[in-house]
Amino acid sequence: MCLAVPGKVLDIEERDGTRMATVDFGGVVKEVCLEYVPDLRVGEYAIVHVGFALQRLDEESARHTLALFEELGLLQEEFGDPWEAAAASGAGEGAVAGAGGAPATAPGDGATEAIR
Repeated sequence: MCLAVPGKVLDIEERDGTRMATVDFGGVVKEVCLEYVPDLRVGEYAIVHVGFALQRLDEESARHTLALFEELGLLQEEFGDPWEAAAASGAGEGAVAGAGGAPATAPGDGATEAIR
């Protein structure tokens, strides 16, 4: 899922002619392009999607939305480590097993002959 997430601008700098900011998304800090909202200032909030600030947002709305996202686990889903999430959900379990949870077999181990 890809969300537009509110974040607070911590600092702003220009890099190679592009206005960039360090933005805090409820404890997760990322770099964000400010080219679509060029008048955004440090301390203000913005809605951010795929690394681009799209519009300014008031602090109350931003904090409320972040709290809801946190409660629903969407911040972790959006910003968390995908490998950690896969391990926690059990993804990859059964990768060694064949269909129906039966152990996978290697060619020439006798399993093929038993089926014939």
